[in-house]
Parts: sequence; structure tokens; C-alpha cells
Amino acid sequence: MGAYILRRFLLIIPTLIGIMIINFALVQFVPGGPIEQVIAQMQGQGDVFQGFAGSGEDAGSAMPSGDEQYIGARGLPPEFIAQLEKEFGFDKPPLERFLNMIWNYMRLDFGESYFRKIGVIDLVLEKMPVSITLGLWSTLIAYFVSIPLGIRKAVKDGTSFDTWTSGLIIVAYAIPGFLFAILLLVLLAGGSYWQIFPLRGLTSDNWDQLSWLGKIGDYFWHIALPVIASTISAFATLTLLTKNSFLDEIKKHYVMTARAKGLSESRVLYGHVFRNAMLIVIAGFPAVFIGVFFGGSLIIETIFSLDGLGRLGFEAAVARDYPVIFGTLFIFGLIGLVVGILSDLMYVVVDPRIDFERREG
Repeated sequence: MGAYILRRFLLIIPTLIGIMIINFALVQFVPGGPIEQVIAQMQGQGDVFQGFAGSGEDAGSAMPSGDEQYIGARGLPPEFIAQLEKEFGFDKPPLERFLNMIWNYMRLDFGESYFRKIGVIDLVLEKMPVSITLGLWSTLIAYFVSIPLGIRKAVKDGTSFDTWTSGLIIVAYAIPGFLFAILLLVLLAGGSYWQIFPLRGLTSDNWDQLSWLGKIGDYFWHIALPVIASTISAFATLTLLTKNSFLDEIKKHYVMTARAKGLSESRVLYGHVFRNAMLIVIAGFPAVFIGVFFGGSLIIETIFSLDGLGRLGFEAAVARDYPVIFGTLFIFGLIGLVVGILSDLMYVVVDPRIDFERREG
């Protein structure tokens, strides 16, 4: 097992470098950049993309070639443009910029945001509480509800309980998360009906004045609606996966043997079936958490006015804030690869009979 883990960790380096190469190469062909953003703001356009919606002549000059100027740079001193290129590091060829970036990342130096004048690590840490809140609580609630429900559906397979809960789960899965979030706002956050929950933020303005018990209550009061909106579609897959895993195990011979020995149904289910049936579900917890943590939170964060990693990534992409884009890509890519290894270790913890080295052989 140790050799397998070592090989997996060694594979992280080329995999991560490959991810960075692909994304760095793609960025070179995307119109617009931080220099265009600065020029657009100086010209009062507010956003470089407004320039691309203009005439064909402007659109054709989106990327400088030779002596061609950046969009909107006509009339600006060439020395100013050269200073901008030097400040952003575009006075060097792409290969040199990429190698410098990777070398800095290997030393955990992720640079500073072009437009916020704050380190990338500090920026990520600043936005982390929102994303951890949505990812952690959404995953825990999904597991604590879906696993018992899936077991119950497996035991009651084919009954009316199984039928109506399946219909309810399918309806919940079909509702887009952002639409459900808007519905919650309209109904429960003062949109048109009741003002029960707050509209924005993770805490109230008087957070520092609250007791520790009041702070806990205030925190859960604020996160209730965004967490519910983030969790609603996660129930279906996890519940049905749990049900199908239990049904597969219940039909096996060792279960019939345990029942023939006179063991109670609960002893059979939770003493014998549970470990084997929950192998895929429990071992996949790290990957599920990371998926909820990194994915799909932009709309939820926007609707509930939460400033998390979803909005950070979107704003960095729009502003062409390359240090934030590539820094977060490197960090999250590394975390994702490590979590993949942790998922394999979880399989071994849940079922020690699994041997990845023997499987490879």
C-alpha cells in the first residue's frame, strides 16, 4: 500500500504541471487581458469587453501584433504601455513567464492580485469561510439525510413509501438550485411573503456583541437558506446510490445465511450489509465534499450576497486577473489530486480487504 501511495503522490507533479500548461496555453488565445482592462478603465469604458462589441476594426486589433496597439490605447504614450507590460510581466516571452510562474508556485509564492493589491493566498483565505460553509454543511446534510433514506427505501423496495419518496427525490433533483434559491428568498427572506431569514452575509452586523450561543444561532440563521439551496439536488444521486448498493448486498448469499442463523433484521442490515453497501458512498465523501466546495456555488453566492470562492473565480476571469486565476487553479488542482488519494485510502479504511497494489499487479 505504501508503494502505491508513493506512486500516486509522485504522479501529482506531472499531472499538475500538465493542467497548468493547458490552461496557460489557452489563456494566450483569449482576447483581452489585464493591460486592456486598465486601458478600458482609463478610457471610461469600465470593462474591456465593451470594446470587443464595437466595430470590426477594433475587434481585429484585440491582441497586439508587432507595432499594433492594444484596444483603446490610441493616443496613449508608448512608454506608458511599455511600463504596463513590464509591471504585469508581459515584456517577457510566454515560455519564460510560465517557467517563472511554476518556479514561484513550487516555492509557494503565488504572487499578488493585479487589481486588488492583496496576496493570492490572503485573498483565498478571506473568501474561504463562505465556501467551507456551503460545502461542508451541504455535504453533511446530504449524507445524514440520504443514507438513512436510501437504506429505508431498500428495505421497503416496491412499497408505496419507496414510490412516493422516489417521486419527491426526482422532483427535487429536477429543480435548478438557483431557481429554488430564488423561491426561498421570495417566500422566507422578505421577497413577497415572510421575513424569517436574512438576505445576505454569514453574520449580523452586531456579531461581536453577541454571546457565544447567540453567535452560533446567528451563524445558522444566516446559512440556512443558501445551504438548503445548495443541498436540494444532492439528495437524489446519493439516496439512489445508497438504495441500489443495499439492494445489491441484500440479495447476496451471506445475507441469506445470516438470516438463516436467526440474526435480527437490524443486525443483518447494520452488522453485515452496511459495511459492504456503504463502501462506495462513504469512501466517496472527500470527493463529494470537494465537488460541492469548488463547484456550482457562484449563483448561490450571488443570490444570497455571499463573497466566496465562486465569485472570486468569476470576477478574476472577467478582469483577467491572471495571478488569481492561475494561483487558485494550482491550489485547487493540488487539493483535488490529494483528495483523490484520500478517497482511495478511505476505501481501505472502510474495507481492509482492498489491496490496490495487488489490483495493479
